[in-house]
Amino acid sequence: MSPSPEPTNGKFIRGLGLLDSTMLVAGSMIGSGIFIVSSIIARQVGAPGWLIVVWLVTGLLTLMAALSYGELAAMMPKAGGQYVYLREAFSPLWGFLYGWTLFLVIQTGTIAAVAVGFARYTGVLIPWVSESNYLIAPVRFGSYALSLSTAQAVGLALIALLTFMNTRGLKLGKLVQNVFTTAKTGALIALILLGIIVGVRSGAGAANFRDFWSLRGNLQDVGQALTAATAFGLFVGICVAQTNSLFSADAWNHSRRSDKSAPERSALAGARHDSRHRTLSARQRRLFGGAAFRRNSKCTQRSRRV
Repeated sequence: MSPSPEPTNGKFIRGLGLLDSTMLVAGSMIGSGIFIVSSIIARQVGAPGWLIVVWLVTGLLTLMAALSYGELAAMMPKAGGQYVYLREAFSPLWGFLYGWTLFLVIQTGTIAAVAVGFARYTGVLIPWVSESNYLIAPVRFGSYALSLSTAQAVGLALIALLTFMNTRGLKLGKLVQNVFTTAKTGALIALILLGIIVGVRSGAGAANFRDFWSLRGNLQDVGQALTAATAFGLFVGICVAQTNSLFSADAWNHSRRSDKSAPERSALAGARHDSRHRTLSARQRRLFGGAAFRRNSKCTQRSRRV
């Protein structure tokens, strides 16, 4: 397949529709993280009920953040997402720092984590793929060591393959995304239904709900000599567990719908923001400061020109 043609006007191709954007966000959020971190969270909070509470808190935080990003995207309909929001809200410095941090640490770390998860689950089906099966034995440099296992090789090959596919153009990239997101979403729904059916028939579901809030198992320390066995330790455990659940729920901010109707929506969003800006009370202006409102007015004027 040949690469997608480059736009003649120097702008990005508006080739993602509502389904493509939804699949991109859902596919990025629903991944190996939900299977990897659940056992860690269970050891931190110690009960099925508190495990569900952790996921509910994560869902609430994610929903609030997504709604906020939706408003920001309507105010500033430009490519760049969070980089643009930080640049306009604070200064170009913070946008610059975020952009390079995303490139060097945040996104690269997420890609590496997903590749590791893929390699580990592949090793369940193919025992040859293992973190202890070395292609290159560890070479030690003091307290550090460099090595290459078959699991690492599979992860690297996966990253290289998907990177190559994305360089071939938007059409191939979104096709791969849509196919895999549909497959894993369907598999996840089937797994949920299977768990419910098996749990009801075997009685395991009733056993879990009978002691829904009772602590069990070996609790993991969430602080210095602190576990979920105490009320304060449970509160700390729920807070600490958010690092795992929020990691698995990340990527909700990666896409905004882009298609032929984008200029019309941008104009409507600018008009709506302008009307909100005009109706703000004097108290709100004093609270947030005039500089922020002047910056938002510039954003509105730019959105009208898009």
